[in-house]
Amino acid sequence: MGLKKPHFVAWLLGCVVAVPVFAQQPTIRLVRNPDPAPDFALDTLEGKPVSLTEFKNKVTLLNFWATWCGPCRAEIPDLVELQNKYKDQLQIIGLVVDDDDKGAIKKFVDQFGVNYPVAIATDELRMQYGGIPALPTSFLLDAQGRVVQKHEGLHDPVLYEVEIRSLLGLPIGNVKVETFEDTGQIFLKHADRATELPGVDLSKLKPEQRNVALHKFNAEACTCGCQYTLAQCRIWDRNCAVSKAATGKIIEDLLAPAHSSADPPPEKPVPRAAPPPASGQPAPGSSSPVKPEKPRTPTSPLS
Repeated sequence: MGLKKPHFVAWLLGCVVAVPVFAQQPTIRLVRNPDPAPDFALDTLEGKPVSLTEFKNKVTLLNFWATWCGPCRAEIPDLVELQNKYKDQLQIIGLVVDDDDKGAIKKFVDQFGVNYPVAIATDELRMQYGGIPALPTSFLLDAQGRVVQKHEGLHDPVLYEVEIRSLLGLPIGNVKVETFEDTGQIFLKHADRATELPGVDLSKLKPEQRNVALHKFNAEACTCGCQYTLAQCRIWDRNCAVSKAATGKIIEDLLAPAHSSADPPPEKPVPRAAPPPASGQPAPGSSSPVKPEKPRTPTSPLS
């Protein structure tokens, strides 16, 4: 279903006119200090080379998709219309995932009138962009070739259009533009910046324990087969039971009471025995020295 132009115009103009003070201002979010997008050199379905370098002066939308993906199929008409509407300033590139039947893909592209380059993504390219755990996944690049936003799943095409217009310096009405630091939402390599992770409850930890936990999440590998750290896996796959259990165990261990003993109690003073009387009789009230309490063996400190 394509973009509803009257609907979009009305929505955009509605953002310009006065709105009640209690109404929530529409907002888009773009990455602060974005990273350059990993470049690639692929051949399109027609055998023509395609790479990011040739579109450096345009806003670019990389769309990872598959012909068998329902949401992907649903958004393609919207992407076709966006490409047509902003053809001089925008370049959409379709990157096919998990489908190497070029004949079937070409038939689909022709059927839907796709008007932008389509190529098959290599496994290496997928990993460079974070593995692509969901389809569709789209990366929005500014005119300098930097990734400023990532969207997983099917989204309202109005969102894409407002973001694109913002990057192009075109009017976006009363829409607010916020910036955020990439803590793994865009590139998993930045998961070590994250202070929160999906499905991980850090609220019971003290600040120093929280730092220890986050360090462990980024130092230990997940054993689910994803080849990511625990932190990266939690961001990459929120449904992974392995990383969820492992992060939970780390938190549980940090919250467990320490069993290391304190310093042993001081020894009680031992009365000095009086010298025996000359008669050789033992002194009255004398006693054996008090045996000090044996200190418990301290446990190894928590790392």
